[in-house]
Amino acid sequence: MEKTQHIIEATQEIFSSMIMLEVSPGEPFVRRNEMLTGSISGLVGLAGTTKGMLAIHLTKPAALAVTGAFLGMEVNEIDEDVCDAIGELANMLAGSMKAAIDPKGSGVKLSMPSAIHGQEYAIDCLARAESVTVPFTFNGVSFMVELQIRQDS
Repeated sequence: MEKTQHIIEATQEIFSSMIMLEVSPGEPFVRRNEMLTGSISGLVGLAGTTKGMLAIHLTKPAALAVTGAFLGMEVNEIDEDVCDAIGELANMLAGSMKAAIDPKGSGVKLSMPSAIHGQEYAIDCLARAESVTVPFTFNGVSFMVELQIRQDS
């Protein structure tokens, strides 16, 4: 299955089943290390026969809405609970991508999820990596799921 289509299907499935939110994909693009502003990003590294990262980048309003729906409580600031929830969301997405990239389950390893946030930051992963970013929206807020990979032979 094409990676972009798998990102869309995995994101919609995880958001629908785990967070009870319906998300709509936008037009995929290649993110060129532009600064992320007023956001939080959940990251999971990939190592082995395929190297790279899976990241989910959410604006602050999107992160608060997602975390509130995920935890079933009102969330007003980006705190440890939000970082944990967004990291776990990245972990679920990375697990789904790993299954698509490495069906036998032996060639790709996932790192522990992490989250970073701030007023302005950049994330870059691998030189010469294949990259795709899919924007999504729900309830008037937006987020992006990004995959950067390089398969070494």
